[in-house]
Amino acid sequence: MPSTLAEQPPLKELTDLLLACTPCDGVHDTGIPGVSAIRVSRPGDELTQALHRPAVCLIAQGAKRVMLRDETYAYDPRRVLVFSVDLPISAQVTEATLAKPYACFRLDIDPVEIADLVMQGATAERPGDDVSRGLFLTAATPELLDAVLRLMRLSRSPRDIRLLAPLMTREILIRLLQGPEGHRLAGIGRADAHVSRVAKAIAWLKENRAEPVKVEDLARRVHMSTSSFHQHFRDVTAMSPLQFQKQLRLQEARRLMLAEGADAASASHRVGYQSPSQFSREYARQFGAPPARDIQRLKEGEPWAVLA
Repeated sequence: MPSTLAEQPPLKELTDLLLACTPCDGVHDTGIPGVSAIRVSRPGDELTQALHRPAVCLIAQGAKRVMLRDETYAYDPRRVLVFSVDLPISAQVTEATLAKPYACFRLDIDPVEIADLVMQGATAERPGDDVSRGLFLTAATPELLDAVLRLMRLSRSPRDIRLLAPLMTREILIRLLQGPEGHRLAGIGRADAHVSRVAKAIAWLKENRAEPVKVEDLARRVHMSTSSFHQHFRDVTAMSPLQFQKQLRLQEARRLMLAEGADAASASHRVGYQSPSQFSREYARQFGAPPARDIQRLKEGEPWAVLA
């Protein structure tokens, strides 16, 4: 009998499939649309920060913790982490070794597909418009794990991907929608749900991160009163719209400096900062070091982790 959860046959097979797609540490394409495999060979020395897209994250081996502001979500092969909206998070792999690296399956979520499944009745009875965090943990049930495993097996049968991957992807989403937290995912597929309106506001902020924004204008864009919008935005993201925009700006500036070689003055201007000194202060507060020193540290370490 397997001595640990990760040695159970389905998880062992899923781990092998994921590691076969990851020749080195980082986030790798599997050849299956919307599916990534992630490998990390040692626990993180510090938190990495990124804007995480809507996705299902299932760990086959190892463990990780994700922070949204002052909230911590710890998960391992027993729990699945689901992001229903884009969120700026901090994360740290807490269990990984060279012999048994952290191996994670990530499936991007398309709100349009969620809307289609909701229209077909794929979710449990709606408990009202329950506005809650845009990420949640739920059990990695045998049925969900089986669906994920069958989808990952397609990485070894490329000719079957086009026809079978969409079916298996939908099964994974249906399993989540029918689970105890399904209504939290279903909200992004309902145009009248507050979480869906918050998601639209987030999309606008991403596309227009360098633009000045007034909360009342943003609320008007998604057809909500200012007070209601501000409260529901905070319920979903754990921060105000302006705090969210600052996170977007700082993370995009960091990406520009790391991936495109932009200097701090250019990056700060491109993301909407008018004052270089204000940018430097807020950047150091966010990432623990001024821009130049932080980027040098990342280049000498594991810059892929910032983008994962």
